Amino acid sequence: MITDIVMLRHGRTSMNLERRLQGQIDVPLDIIGQWQVDHSGLALAQRYYWAKVSNIAAHPDLLPTPPVSAVRAADIEEYRKAPAAARTMRVVSSDLFRAQQTAHAFADILGLDVRLDPRLRERAFGEWEGMTRAEILERWPEDFRSWKRHEGGELAHGVESRREVGERGAEAIRSYVREARDEPGEETLMVVSHGSWIVATIATLLGMDVDEANGLDGMRNAFWSRMALERGADGDRWLLVEFNRGPQIAEFVDWENGPQELRSPDMPMWKPIAG
Repeated sequence: MITDIVMLRHGRTSMNLERRLQGQIDVPLDIIGQWQVDHSGLALAQRYYWAKVSNIAAHPDLLPTPPVSAVRAADIEEYRKAPAAARTMRVVSSDLFRAQQTAHAFADILGLDVRLDPRLRERAFGEWEGMTRAEILERWPEDFRSWKRHEGGELAHGVESRREVGERGAEAIRSYVREARDEPGEETLMVVSHGSWIVATIATLLGMDVDEANGLDGMRNAFWSRMALERGADGDRWLLVEFNRGPQIAEFVDWENGPQELRSPDMPMWKPIAG
C-alpha cells in the first residue's frame, strides 16, 4: 500500500529560460536543466537508497555476478533479509520528454523502471502555449489580468482550468493508491511532473480551493514536495510533509542559472517575474 508520495518537478528548459508558457509543448531540458536534475536525482537517490536494495531483492537477476574464479559468490539473501526489502518504490512520470529526463536522472541510479502516464502532463494552456506573459498581455489585456486575478479569463483561450488540472492529478494519484491498496508492505510513489500540475494536485488532495491556494507558491525547477497518506476508520487523510524542497547545493549556488562553466556567452540569465 502507498503511504508516501514524492512529487518532483522537471528541470529547466529553454522555454523556462525565455519565460514562455510551455503547457503540453514537448521540449527537452537545456544544459542547466540537466545539471539541476542530476543533482536532485542524486540527492533523492541517496535519501531513498533502500529502493535499490528492495528492487534487487525482488529481481535477483539485477545483482552483479562475480566471475567463477571469485572466492565467494554474491549473496542475494543479504538483500532479501534486509529490512529495506519489505518496502517498495514505484516511479511514474509525465510522458513529456522533460519529465522523462528528470525521472531517469533519479530512477537510473537505483535501477528502477519508469512508467509513463499522460495524466501527469502539465496544465494545457491552449492558444497561449509558447507565448510569454508580455505577449499575452499585449494581445489580450483583459483576459490576462483576469487570469492573474484567478478569475478565469484564460478559459476563453482553451486553457485548462486550475480545478480541472487538480482533479486530473488527484484522480491519477488516487488510482495508484487504489492499485496498491491490497499489496503487502509499504510503498513510496515517486511522481515526476510539472509545476502547475504539482501545486494544483497537492491543493486538491488537501481539500483546498485551487484558485485560492495562495499558501502554495510555485515549484522551482527540479524541486520536490512530499505527501504522506494516513488511513483511518474515517477514510484517507493526506498530509503535506515537504513543499518546494531541493538538494543542499541549491542553497549555495545560483540554482536557476547554474554554474558559470555550463553557461555559454550568449545564454541569457534567468530572472524572476516582476510583480
